[in-house]
Amino acid sequence: MSYLRSSIYTALNKPIVLQPTAIMHYALALSLFGSLSIIGSNTYAAPTDKNTLKVSAISLSSEYDDSDSDADDDVDSAPDNSALDDSDDFGSDNSDDDLEYPMDDSDDLDSDIPEEVSRVSLNAISPDTLKTFVKVVGLVRREYINAVNDEALFNNAISGMLTKLDSHAEFLDAEAYDNLRAFTQGDVGDIGITVMYQPQAGYWVVTDVISDSPADENDIDVGDYLHQIDDFELDENNRSNDVKQLLSGIAGTQVDVVTSRAGRRKHTTTLQRNNSNPKAIETRLVDGIAIIKLPVFQNNSREKIIEGVVGLDAPVSGILLDVRDNPGGVLSSAINIASLFMTDTDVVQVKSRNADPRTLSTKGVAILKPLPVVILQNRYSASAAEVLASSLQAQNRALIVGEISYGKGSVQSVIPLDNEQAIKLTVAHYLTANGDEIDAIGVKPDVMLLDKEKTWEAQALSILREQIQTDGIRFINKKEQKTQGQ
Repeated sequence: MSYLRSSIYTALNKPIVLQPTAIMHYALALSLFGSLSIIGSNTYAAPTDKNTLKVSAISLSSEYDDSDSDADDDVDSAPDNSALDDSDDFGSDNSDDDLEYPMDDSDDLDSDIPEEVSRVSLNAISPDTLKTFVKVVGLVRREYINAVNDEALFNNAISGMLTKLDSHAEFLDAEAYDNLRAFTQGDVGDIGITVMYQPQAGYWVVTDVISDSPADENDIDVGDYLHQIDDFELDENNRSNDVKQLLSGIAGTQVDVVTSRAGRRKHTTTLQRNNSNPKAIETRLVDGIAIIKLPVFQNNSREKIIEGVVGLDAPVSGILLDVRDNPGGVLSSAINIASLFMTDTDVVQVKSRNADPRTLSTKGVAILKPLPVVILQNRYSASAAEVLASSLQAQNRALIVGEISYGKGSVQSVIPLDNEQAIKLTVAHYLTANGDEIDAIGVKPDVMLLDKEKTWEAQALSILREQIQTDGIRFINKKEQKTQGQ
């Protein structure tokens, strides 16, 4: 660390005194850059809802009745994803890797560096790289048009390092971390803008900005042109729904938008989807078919599906599961939902860097197993939605209709840094139960639908009706059933 102090002095010809929080962030950045370890299990592994629903199913055309079985349908039956764990501790003391540098006459520099910072492993980071980094920090502090504090600079440095790894890795500040934790129970987010394509301008134009939204706080105004969302360049061929879905996603995640004031230079802004839009599972009955709109995968999604089917209070002869525009979410939730339809069946393979591929399978009683299933997806059905669709398709348990899904086959783990901050890091890839790749490929439907999307539900229902072989099964809450029998 004495070399670091010397580099600071040499680069700037005057002392830089960093605030303690900035020093800690610097140490964190170095530890991430030089000796990153994976901690924790699968992406949003939070405790599941234990207020489970006990259900019995009564067939109206056969003797199917599981009312005497132990069908508690506990959402806690999530698979053990411990294969994703890494036994190394993040930021552990690897003192054998510490680099020592000769002392010099800069020892009088006022820099009280905590022991936990001085022992950060630098591994193979070039001293010239460190010197360049410190030079840039000094230049920004002295020359940038607006004053910036050290904590903001180092937060940006950490964020930049992670986002350059892949589009899913990111640094979560306190607000984003809170949103991501809240997401496991119910939120999808956006950046708080509405855009429309205006032919006279030839661009997508911001027509509304929600007050205090991420867009508003980053000076995006009504009338600004929106040119690009992440890697997607916008033109007149894009649909409004396309743009809306690109701007939306799991609450707390980031999106890069390229905007400009009319006639001025384009600039890129990284925004967090912190404008929360709670999403509920919708269940309705059409001609004896339960249509379940699943907007996102959360810890309680399986329980909510069961409640929705029971709440229909009518015989159900088939299931249409609509995962259009579903961005994914909690991977274990996809396993739990697949467990409603299949028994002791492989769902997905998870392949991490430091472990053999692990196969995750269904658990518990498959109360919807007797019913035919059609899954309706579109190009924005991603991640956990693709896990569910591919698993049911591979086992010939469901027909997939719609268009090819998004193609996100990676697993992110949220790694807490403290009570207020975390990083989201890609720790594994998943494959279909058959070992097929999903990432950048997607799930190909059995029946491709090419008409306007508003007609897809009717087409999916028509396909499902051809598979129905029962008059229906009525699902009843066991607790209510016992109460009525008293």
